[in-house]
Amino acid sequence: MADRSRPMDGELPTGPAKTARVREMFDVIAPRYDLVNRIMTLGLDQGWRRATVDALGLAPGSSVLDLACGTGDLGRIAGRRGYGTVGADLSWGMLAARRPGQPVLQADVLQLPFGDGVFDGLVCGYALRNFTDLGASLGEAARVVRPGGRLAVLEVARPPNRILRLGHRLWFEHAVPLLGRVLSDPAAYRYLPRSTAYLPDEAGLRRLLHDAGFSTVGRRLLHGGLSQLLTATRAGLPATAGAGPGAGS
Repeated sequence: MADRSRPMDGELPTGPAKTARVREMFDVIAPRYDLVNRIMTLGLDQGWRRATVDALGLAPGSSVLDLACGTGDLGRIAGRRGYGTVGADLSWGMLAARRPGQPVLQADVLQLPFGDGVFDGLVCGYALRNFTDLGASLGEAARVVRPGGRLAVLEVARPPNRILRLGHRLWFEHAVPLLGRVLSDPAAYRYLPRSTAYLPDEAGLRRLLHDAGFSTVGRRLLHGGLSQLLTATRAGLPATAGAGPGAGS
């Protein structure tokens, strides 16, 4: 078997090498991905995911793309809110580990197999830093959302409070890799904390979203900055359901 730890422990990959590593990594960790997430976040991630779906503020029956859907947590919540959801993910292993019910397909975010403006909204959880070209990926996300449609993205963050930031760093950089070693793939959970280096700061994220074709970009810190919720409206016609909760500054 190939040694998966060596590429993960060295320099962070870019370009096609990053795409290949991300796909392989999530294929490997898929069977215990949900379990490790619950433990890693002390169960807080479920509330954060509900807040993400609620931030769409769309009418029941609206169509929503769960981008980089993984095992489908966001999509299941969206379905319970009355949305019609479709999931897309690069990793077949993650799609195979999901519970049945949500239509899904394997796809690269840079080449989504959907027409222009076919979705009323889009959700995405903890995936921005795994996209090979974040700007182009957000542009493709904007392409498939109708003008006036909504976007809600959940991502890691860096707490502004110094004490909370220190505790978060110790947990994320030391405890999480230990959990990964015990419960899943050690190399992957050493890589995941390091992958935050791919993520732009708040100003950079806002700029990328604006450049991609979104307006009314908002950002809310969750639990003091353990995670962040980004919201935006697809530029163009106003959303018939209104901007909804989480519309931003």
